[in-house]
Amino acid sequence: MALKKETNIFERNKISVPAFKPWISSEDKKSIMNTLKKTMLTLGPNIETFEENFAKFTGSKYAIAVSSCTAALHISALALGIGKGDEVIMPDLTFIADANAIMATGAKPRIVDIDSNYSISLDSIKQNITKKTKAIIPVHIYGKATNMKELVEFANSKDLMIIEDCAHALDTFYNKKHVGNYGLVGCFSFYPTKNITTAEGGMIITNTKRIAEQLKSLRNHGMDKSLSSRYNDKRPWIFDVKTPGLNYRLDEIRSALGISQLKRIHKITSLRKKAAKYYTNNLKVNGIITPKILNDKSHSYHLYTIRVTKDYGISRNKLFEIFKKHGIRTTVYWQPLHKFSAYKNFALKKHIQNSLKIYDEILSLPLYPNIPTSHQNIVIDCIKKHQS
Repeated sequence: MALKKETNIFERNKISVPAFKPWISSEDKKSIMNTLKKTMLTLGPNIETFEENFAKFTGSKYAIAVSSCTAALHISALALGIGKGDEVIMPDLTFIADANAIMATGAKPRIVDIDSNYSISLDSIKQNITKKTKAIIPVHIYGKATNMKELVEFANSKDLMIIEDCAHALDTFYNKKHVGNYGLVGCFSFYPTKNITTAEGGMIITNTKRIAEQLKSLRNHGMDKSLSSRYNDKRPWIFDVKTPGLNYRLDEIRSALGISQLKRIHKITSLRKKAAKYYTNNLKVNGIITPKILNDKSHSYHLYTIRVTKDYGISRNKLFEIFKKHGIRTTVYWQPLHKFSAYKNFALKKHIQNSLKIYDEILSLPLYPNIPTSHQNIVIDCIKKHQS
């Protein structure tokens, strides 16, 4: 029996204000077309250039490109020796990729609370640490840097490793150092909605040579030789696999797009911050809590997330429905981990009280580098009009 074809709601429904539009420039398209004319379409010069440029931009010693941020999280955990019998602490308010990646290693997630800034709560970490705890995954959610100083100090005192989830946080700095450089590894996403995109893709940064070498092997089936080094030898089919790996490679086409996009990351961040500032300056509405506009580089404004509190007069869900009716795309990032059937037993309700409250209030408004001010005004007017 053939599977029922799903209706494309994005085509069916009229959208007057989209949540996001990818910015694919003429230079991006040109770089892709030039790559398609070449012979090597995987593990060639583009991926090496992309990795070198990314490492230079983030100030890390090594960068390893992979097929997604989930792949980055997975092999990062494997490279750090995380596996069966281990627990990894992570915040309740994050994407399921963090939990999925840890479960894929045989380890288990330990879900903890967030603070009022949506970051992982150090107090909750302390309440949930066990003898099985091996690592912590702080998430720089929405593009805002987590307080890494206190977290690193605590992790070091307990001999715990840190895997930074930087999926939202390209061009985000903490104390003048790019996020991802505080843990043993930092994992980035290039999904279409992210600050730069390769359609699908990810990157891992590290300052440890041994980890970098292991990650490069793990992303390519566990092979101990690169494609170029194998063909520089007499017999390219001769290589070893000491640790089984996976096929998590980023191809040359997507690497070309990444190289091109990274060139304008400062402009992208600047435009995002400008749009975020416009929202904040014009959303002086009772019951709506808006993000603070920071004058440093600790927030790259990947998402503009408001909180709809009781003082607004109607619920977050009601406001979402109003936006939807008017063709304005908004959503919630994310449903907390404990809400999923697979992870409901990995969190203690008494330890996720902030997450429970904040989840019912958060809503992300349309935001992307080239969002028209007229679109933002439609969103702002809708919020003001429906306050009760």
